[in-house]
Amino acid sequence: MNALAHQTAAGFETRFGYAPTGVWSAPGRVNLIGEHTDYNEGFVFPFAINRRTYAAVALRADGIARVASAFSSEVHEVSLDAIARDDSLDWAAYPLGVAWAVRTIANQLNRDYEATGFDCYIESDVPVGAGLSSSAAIECAVSTALNELWNTGLTRSELARAGQLGENEIVGAPTGIMDQSASLLGQADHGVFLDCRSLEAQVIELGFAKDGLELLIIDTKVAHRLVDGGYASRRAACEDGAAIMNVGSLRDLEESDLEAAEAKMTDVTFRRVRHVVTENNRVLETVKRLQETGPRSIGDLMYASHKSMRDDFKISVDELDTAVETALRHGAVGARMTGGGFGGAAIALTPIERISEVTNSIYAEFEQCGYARPDVFAVSAANGATREF
Repeated sequence: MNALAHQTAAGFETRFGYAPTGVWSAPGRVNLIGEHTDYNEGFVFPFAINRRTYAAVALRADGIARVASAFSSEVHEVSLDAIARDDSLDWAAYPLGVAWAVRTIANQLNRDYEATGFDCYIESDVPVGAGLSSSAAIECAVSTALNELWNTGLTRSELARAGQLGENEIVGAPTGIMDQSASLLGQADHGVFLDCRSLEAQVIELGFAKDGLELLIIDTKVAHRLVDGGYASRRAACEDGAAIMNVGSLRDLEESDLEAAEAKMTDVTFRRVRHVVTENNRVLETVKRLQETGPRSIGDLMYASHKSMRDDFKISVDELDTAVETALRHGAVGARMTGGGFGGAAIALTPIERISEVTNSIYAEFEQCGYARPDVFAVSAANGATREF
């Protein structure tokens, strides 16, 4: 049994005074490429990582949900029927929100189930605020547990929708469905190529280890919050751009449409649109190259993605730019910021023999710039949400 899973069960017993029914886990994710394309019905290519969130859960008979965690002394308690958006919930909005959303979707599908109350205790080694979807890992671990215990019979794609719905309605973050899809559908050594319009998902072999590569995460320690206004304003600009071009979403635009778009839009709206349209093409090209020529051929696409996020979507910060440029200077095949932006992490696809040089150079550069010391670590593609025991 995984040590952290065992620790989670013990934490549940300490907090609630009895043993949980079981422990479920779900991974964080890193997005290899395809940023801010998901809510524009475009393409994304994340993979689940070998950092996980664990949820120990047991049902109650009284309709009350209690959630606790290793990272807070507070136990949040609410009636299942009273779950609503409430800023005082803080982190608890994620597990409570997904519980509300699992019920909502099961009801929409006319599933025959009984949603009783529950106790839940959470542990995690997914870094918070690094753009590695610690929030989606919580949602997916809890939704997988409740789906089994309530016997709602939701598919993994439906559970991904539940995670997104809970985050949109209860947390108040206007996120897409990518993070939950990666956390639920991930497979070892594979990425999840997701069409966010049809929700069709295809697992694509990454082949990093076979090519002598590892993916480094550079957590800049600049924490970001997707409920802040920067994310919402980007999404609104994308919706404005689609309306101006008279299309359902930016997915419907090609690069050949950009000249006409530029003539009709403000500079800011056009840049937001250009990022999404070109990023969709970069995702498709990345998948094609992985299948045809292998992972060493995708580096230029990763850096082009970073430049687009830095210059057109304006979601990078100095620390992310420094991490990317330093990694490339010292031997990374490709590098880019990852996640929603305004902080968080960069990624660097790095030959194994250059990992030490890249890592030490980033530490030195950050120190010279007066930035906080980053956390640099390698991740590999892992399996999705599961019951541990």
